[in-house]
Amino acid sequence: MLPSVDTNDELEEVVGDEALLRPAAQDLCAQLGLAGARIVRFPEGSLPVYAVGDSLVLKLYPGFEASEAVREARLLSHLWGRLPIPTPRLQAADQYKNGWRYVLMSRLPGEDLNEAWPRVPRADQERIVAETAECLAALHALDPGPVSTVVGPPDWSRFLAGQRASAVEQHAAGGLPEPWLEQIPDFLRSVPLPAPARPVLLHTELMREHLTVDPHDGWRLTGLFDFEPAMIGAPAYDFVSVGLFLTAADPTLLKVFYEAYGQPPFDPRELMAYTLLHVYSDLNWYLRRLPAPPRNDLDALAETWFGTGG
Repeated sequence: MLPSVDTNDELEEVVGDEALLRPAAQDLCAQLGLAGARIVRFPEGSLPVYAVGDSLVLKLYPGFEASEAVREARLLSHLWGRLPIPTPRLQAADQYKNGWRYVLMSRLPGEDLNEAWPRVPRADQERIVAETAECLAALHALDPGPVSTVVGPPDWSRFLAGQRASAVEQHAAGGLPEPWLEQIPDFLRSVPLPAPARPVLLHTELMREHLTVDPHDGWRLTGLFDFEPAMIGAPAYDFVSVGLFLTAADPTLLKVFYEAYGQPPFDPRELMAYTLLHVYSDLNWYLRRLPAPPRNDLDALAETWFGTGG
């Protein structure tokens, strides 16, 4: 039912074709003993994801992203019951057809934190940020060894070197204006990013969109999900999404996060460098959505987005 997909362009075409995807999802559910279950497509995301009944989630991966499917399944199994915030429980994972793979997992209860955020009282926002920090500290404290065969990169320094080499091109592709682009090489050269003394398991996208809360139970955190892009590397790398998306450049919230995580703040310039090097980074997109710096330079931007107010 599903065609073989080998490129991102082909994937985008298939992801937009629900008439093609839905029969495949129904067929797969039948194979998994879920024939007749109500399936509802989640509207967001780069991959097809379906709610199956009230308690399950089915995620589909094309053949060229088979390693991501294997990684997510392995991590869900590894992390189940080991973090302060619930994570989905792996139900099944395997090949489907024409190179496609699937992961079937439990559905986390509650509401998308990003959608709920404007309605969350400030005191609860700070508590949520603190509890998320405790969860990240717990994730970073785990031994990454058991999942190192499916979670990379195998060499953190080599990974960063590759990201440095392509950073200008990556941000130019996002439409970043030239006055910002021309600052990137010198800024990255000025910020040392030594190999971590202890590489840790990274979520890499710790953001409101990947957390769920229960609005009927005091805004209790009910889940953390999306471990497909997990990596092993420097702890500071995870603080990029914390600063940009979870706390959204709010210095008070970022300070709350650090205190709950249990360490002094990272140098804002270090986090700015990791922002420029992050696999999914798009500085132009961030500039349109986050507070503007007092000057149009990367040092000012680092302090505006990653400073904690002293």
